[in-house]
Amino acid sequence: MKMETARTGTKSLKWFLIQRFVLIMVFIYISEELLGMVYRLVVMPFLANTMNVRFSVTAGEGSIILLMLKMILYSATALLPDRLAAWVQASIGQNMNDGLSVDITSPILEGVTNSRLIGIYQVGVICIFLVMFAVTLLPYLLSAWWYYRVVSRKMKELLAEEKARKAAYDRQRNLMLSDIAHDIKTPLTTVCGYAKALADGMVEDEEKKKEYLRAVYAKSLRMDELITLLFEYVKMDSDGFKLHKEKADVGELLRENIALLYADAEENGMGLEIDIPESPFPFELDKVQFGRAVTNVLTNAVRYNEKGTKIRVSLNGQYRIRIADNGIPIEDELAEHIFEPFARGDKTRSTSGGSGLGLSISAKIIRMHGGELHLERNCSDGMTKAFVISL
Repeated sequence: MKMETARTGTKSLKWFLIQRFVLIMVFIYISEELLGMVYRLVVMPFLANTMNVRFSVTAGEGSIILLMLKMILYSATALLPDRLAAWVQASIGQNMNDGLSVDITSPILEGVTNSRLIGIYQVGVICIFLVMFAVTLLPYLLSAWWYYRVVSRKMKELLAEEKARKAAYDRQRNLMLSDIAHDIKTPLTTVCGYAKALADGMVEDEEKKKEYLRAVYAKSLRMDELITLLFEYVKMDSDGFKLHKEKADVGELLRENIALLYADAEENGMGLEIDIPESPFPFELDKVQFGRAVTNVLTNAVRYNEKGTKIRVSLNGQYRIRIADNGIPIEDELAEHIFEPFARGDKTRSTSGGSGLGLSISAKIIRMHGGELHLERNCSDGMTKAFVISL
């Protein structure tokens, strides 16, 4: 479950970052187009008509930022001596994209000999270009700031969610450990008590001794079953665990697992109805693990129902396996957490001896096969409940 949650979180974060990056690209593109329009229709005419600055741009349009930068450099070099200014401007044109050149002339300075006035004018032009350059960079700066804020907020949310998931996982783990201790302690207490009575010679009747030994054996099997289920549950969460899939017939696999539990159902006075078509149902699956998932659900139906219960197993053309019965209904509180480990009612815990791990293991196995295991409670065919596997 933790691995699935991590993969989902990573995928969600990737799509979040991609979406926000696309939004930024659209924003920058629209901003550049609008700024270019403002420069062409407003700023440039103002500079030409009011400041008497003439622009001559050759070749392609190029980048607005590059154009602004070249204007600033061209204007700044005008403060240098004539020959040095011409050489610097020529170097700028060669090194900053030959396809984009800017020629700046200022007729307003013709006939002006006051170097101070000329310097003030040129500094004013440079300041205007610097402001234009800053405005041109503004969409990029705003985008970077917004992206930083959005990503930071998202990371805080993900960290908070991860912290909450970890706290929930720790609570579930502690509860599971408590349940394990409870379920092992109950049969272990019986084994210890009977073993001590036999060892101390407190039981003299031979039939009573055999009864005690049978009880010890049954409780030992129960503990072994619980430990095996726990091992399987933990193993499926390990990094090294993976399914060994092969092409198999789902219908035949169902019949094989039903046959294994037929004697138990008959012994408990339960009837088995099988509705599985003879036609093959090929599917890529792990026969061992998938069989375990089906067996756990069937065992659940046999163990948690009373004598006389009818169990019906069916398979249809949509690869939908339905294991239904007309036995004891599942209470609302238990139904909500039926596929969680050790999800059992108090009455079930004290009387049936079930571990509550079987359905949780089945749900995990079915998910690993790309399917889903869910509970139906409002059945229309006379059954009280049904566990449905959809592949």
